[in-house]
Amino acid sequence: MSLGTDGFGRSESRVALRDFFVEVDAKHIGLATLTALLRDKQIKLDVLQKAVKDLGINPEKANPANT
Repeated sequence: MSLGTDGFGRSESRVALRDFFVEVDAKHIGLATLTALLRDKQIKLDVLQKAVKDLGINPEKANPANT
């Protein structure tokens, strides 16, 4: 699982790149890690659901990569 981005030549700087990829931040990288752990059956769904709530992540938000 990728936990960041290499940029694919999209931006002049890391700041601009993070601005382009809105959800490349600590809370979303943490969520991606927990999702991988859930997939590998290392944690239970309730742990992931609690993290989503605690981190204030909107699970209904459209994936920016698909827009």
